[in-house]
Amino acid sequence: MPIPLVQNPGSGKSRKRLGRGHSAGQGKTCGKGMKGQKPRSGGTKGPHFEGGRSPAYRGMPKLPGFKRTHQTRYYPVNLGSIKDIPEGGVVDFAFLATQGLLPKKPMPVKILGQGEVTVKATFRAHAFSKTAREKIEAAGGTCEEVDGGH
Repeated sequence: MPIPLVQNPGSGKSRKRLGRGHSAGQGKTCGKGMKGQKPRSGGTKGPHFEGGRSPAYRGMPKLPGFKRTHQTRYYPVNLGSIKDIPEGGVVDFAFLATQGLLPKKPMPVKILGQGEVTVKATFRAHAFSKTAREKIEAAGGTCEEVDGGH
């Protein structure tokens, strides 16, 4: 049978008993003052209330457009910027990192078709453009799409 937890005597602070007379210290108005909005129930405005003046956000212009949060944003890497591809080698994230072609923060990488490929190699990335895939396969290479970050 578990032992019941008991608080040490005198260790807890007793709650404030409001409205129990003047001798209790918080009698009559219970520490809320006299009349007005503050002592009434629900007597607060929202955190954005600015005293009745026209709120500041209404003076700000609406920003044009919207952000597509569901859309995957890729870091572009052109075929022409990849140098010294070994014949029959693998162009993956480690290879791109040695050439300084990866972004500082991890995000998906997409190989784009600007530039030429002359060697047969295996390319690994999150996505490939149509022209990049055609150029890699025309040179005898393969495209492998991977999941996750680099």
